[in-house]
Formats: sequence, C-alpha cells, structure tokens
Amino acid sequence: MSTSPGQGSEGGFHSGAALFTFDATQRIRSWNKAAEEVTGIGADEVVGRYCWEVLCSHDEAGGIVCHAGCSFHRLLRERWPVAPPILMIRTATGTRRFRVPMITVEDRTLFAALLVDPGETPASAPVPEEGAQATSLTPRQRTVLAMLADGKPARKIAAELQLSEMTVRNHIRAILRGLGCTSQLSAVARARHLGLV
Repeated sequence: MSTSPGQGSEGGFHSGAALFTFDATQRIRSWNKAAEEVTGIGADEVVGRYCWEVLCSHDEAGGIVCHAGCSFHRLLRERWPVAPPILMIRTATGTRRFRVPMITVEDRTLFAALLVDPGETPASAPVPEEGAQATSLTPRQRTVLAMLADGKPARKIAAELQLSEMTVRNHIRAILRGLGCTSQLSAVARARHLGLV
C-alpha cells in the first residue's frame, strides 16, 4: 500500500536510514519515518516546501549552506560527485550535526539525501594555516573561486574566461587542495570565512 507524500511517502525508496528526496525546484518530495524520528519534524510539515527552508543548514563554522540555488543542488544537477558534507540541520528542538550523502536518482529531476549520524566520520583533509591558504592560490584560481562563489558552474566559468572546461576543473581541484577542502561548497564557505571572496 502506498502513502501520499504528506504521510511520509518515500517516493518508492525504502531505507531504514533517515531519507528524503527533493526535486529540480528544490522542493521536498518525500520525507520518511526515520527522517521524522531524527529531526522531530513530520512529513506533513515539510513535503512540498523548499529543502533549504526546512533544513536551514549551516556548516560547522556557521556559514550558511542551504539556500535557493545552493551549490549542492547545482552540482547534483550537473552530475558532479558530491562528497558527503557534515552539516548542522534544523530539528524540532534546535540543530543537530549530520553527515548528508546525496545522489541524483532520476536524470536531473529527483535527488535523494540521507541524514546520517556522523559518529566516527573519518577526519577531513588537514587544513593549512590561514595565512598559507590566502597566499597559496594563484590569481587565476582566485578568479575561478570568486566565480564559484557567485554560483557559476565550471562550463560557464570556462566560457567567460575563454578556457577549456578541463582547465577550469583543474583550477577547481587546485583550489580544493589549497584550501584543504573536499567539495566546492566547503571551499567557498572557507574562502568566505578567510575573506578571500
């Protein structure tokens, strides 16, 4: 027997882990029972609302992550792999720390995310000292970083800078290494924290 989305439908996905799906407009399409349990928020309160409006997530440094047109959503739509971030997610009683693996389920139209207790999450790559971060990026990498912070995808950056998309992707990899980050989103958040963008 299927349930309606407002009753916590998992949209055809079954998981004992806290799972929700969202669409290309960033609206939540399903919110399972486990998601209700870990957040204290019922499916009837969230299905149909924007994911950023429900999750209100930020990174551990306090930088806002969830917003209209967020980098995670853009990366998923463009079929980039998204390293599972650690996010502070809104719950019925405050905020809670989760690791949030995300995948594209249907061709750029439906996405799924889990809310996982980070537990013994492996440590992220070591972060260089702040002064080293500010000076280790080349002027071109800083330009690419600023364009990433504006929400521009690699393809658009390449066109605007008259570079190949592969060159831009190489710059992005260098930026991630230079800032000690594992995703474009965390690199932008770190750069904002350091005043680089």
